[in-house]
Amino acid sequence: MIPTIAKALAERGYDTLTEVQEAVTNPELAEADLLVSAQTGSGKTVGFGLAIAKTLLGDAERLGPPAAPLALVIAPTRELALQVQRELAWLYADAGARVVSCIGGMDTREERRALD
Repeated sequence: MIPTIAKALAERGYDTLTEVQEAVTNPELAEADLLVSAQTGSGKTVGFGLAIAKTLLGDAERLGPPAAPLALVIAPTRELALQVQRELAWLYADAGARVVSCIGGMDTREERRALD
């Protein structure tokens, strides 16, 4: 696991991964597209963040200088979009990520500034 991600997990009290998190971080699935269905509270959101870590960071611990967005997460509800933003923000904070949301009905000027 990438050290900055492992550190973030440890700071949040993760000493073991949930079943769904273990499944999505299986090295055999590194290049696979995943569809995950599991109970609420099973750790899917953090699992998603773990699954994309290698794609976003490669072998580095931190992201390079700000540029174009590296990932796009589409969520079906405003609440889920904000949950994903919160979870990925702490998970990738030490990696230097800036996680922003763009949600229908919100101030597009603020969202545009956040993306810039």
